[in-house]
Amino acid sequence: MTPSTPPPARSGTPGAKPVRADALRNSARILAAAEAVFAEQGAAASTEEVARRAGVAIGTVFRHFPTKADLLRAIISELMERLTAEVNALAADGDPATGLFTFFTRMVEQAAAKKTVAELLAEAGVDLPVAKPVQALRQAIGALLIRAQQAGAVRGDARLDEVLALLTATTQGALQAGWDNDLQRRTLAIVFDGLRPTAER
Repeated sequence: MTPSTPPPARSGTPGAKPVRADALRNSARILAAAEAVFAEQGAAASTEEVARRAGVAIGTVFRHFPTKADLLRAIISELMERLTAEVNALAADGDPATGLFTFFTRMVEQAAAKKTVAELLAEAGVDLPVAKPVQALRQAIGALLIRAQQAGAVRGDARLDEVLALLTATTQGALQAGWDNDLQRRTLAIVFDGLRPTAER
């Protein structure tokens, strides 16, 4: 690098200063703490509690996320990215015949255990534009559905919007009612039976 060459900028932000390693660590700690706090207490949880759980000053939280909406948006975006990575891994390395059902089951299990922040979008009552990561997840689930149909494990006329509607309904039901393992198993058996080709029922 010559004296006239500017320092590396943060990815996607021309001319911005590079982000320090400690700032990245703090941001990750805040997001992890916030996801746990909001999942436990809902969107009404305080940023002070997030700061306490993350082990940082409240000012540090506001430097990274000036408003609660910014924090919620970041949590949802990260959650969508994690789920997308999980779906992509199932599509790439999992059994095509079981990948969609495996993901479906994991989502319901997490919802029943209250280990989700998906309901924050509704509880927050504010517009949290996370269209890009949500669309990426939708496309990944669509690929998983196509692989399952090609493997003959899911009926050919099942559409992505129908699968997403079933996934939303069951995860919200498990979340709100805290389904036990037996109810999860019995409900998913009925849902999966409806998704399978007629010959397998």
